[in-house]
Amino acid sequence: MFKIGIMTDSLRIDTKSAIKTAASLGADGFQMYATNGENSPENLTKEKRRELLDFTKSNGLVFSAICGDLGQGFGNPEKNPALIEKSKRILELAKDLECDIVTTHIGVVPADPSHDRYKIMQEACFTLSRFADDMGSHFAVETGPEPAKILKEFLDSLSSHGVAVNFDPANLVMVHGEDPVEAVHTLGDYIVHTHAKDGIKLSDCNPEILYAVIEHETLAQEAPSFEEVPLGEGKVNFPTYLQALKDVGYDGFLTIERECGDNPLADITKAVEFLKKMI
Repeated sequence: MFKIGIMTDSLRIDTKSAIKTAASLGADGFQMYATNGENSPENLTKEKRRELLDFTKSNGLVFSAICGDLGQGFGNPEKNPALIEKSKRILELAKDLECDIVTTHIGVVPADPSHDRYKIMQEACFTLSRFADDMGSHFAVETGPEPAKILKEFLDSLSSHGVAVNFDPANLVMVHGEDPVEAVHTLGDYIVHTHAKDGIKLSDCNPEILYAVIEHETLAQEAPSFEEVPLGEGKVNFPTYLQALKDVGYDGFLTIERECGDNPLADITKAVEFLKKMI
């Protein structure tokens, strides 16, 4: 049976308050950012990790995943060594918190496997996949930057599930206008975590500009190409989407992520209620 998670950063309050709030809303777990600040690997000492884990358990929750998105992808061979090492430390942190999943963005996978950036990303992800395999863990790539078919082919080339998928249906809808049901069946073997999010595509966009793979000075001045909306108000058909997840054997977390809106607590409360009715 599916479990409900909440992205603590979406609540826009401190970590412990967010954990208490997630518990009070009836969630089963939560996802926490661990890229910088007090929850980064360099600042969360062994003692603090034990304290955080104990606090989590005392509230009846578990970590659904750790967010390790460093915001740069893995398309720059000069930056990759440091980014890979930081990612490894985040995976070790997750393991100390009894969590086997670190979600991340790797950039935009080019459609052409002969593209130079494709090979650079492939090499970085190969390294990360083997490190995760050795720990029995996963780096989970968030869907959205590229169509599901291209991501599937890229993951197949790694011959590993150490790099897997964090399935975000809204991203596929908002960026590509892609049917999440079809995408679930494409990526099913790789899905280890999901984000519960909804949205609407307003116009076509260039994912490489959107995800800052290439610079575009006028992006902020242009009309938005999509809109994130509360669950059930967008183009993600949750009944058929959740059925597709069941069909491919996924029964893990549906972790609510709300990246905008003036009242995140109200939106997340409604999202929990919405998902409980769905499942």
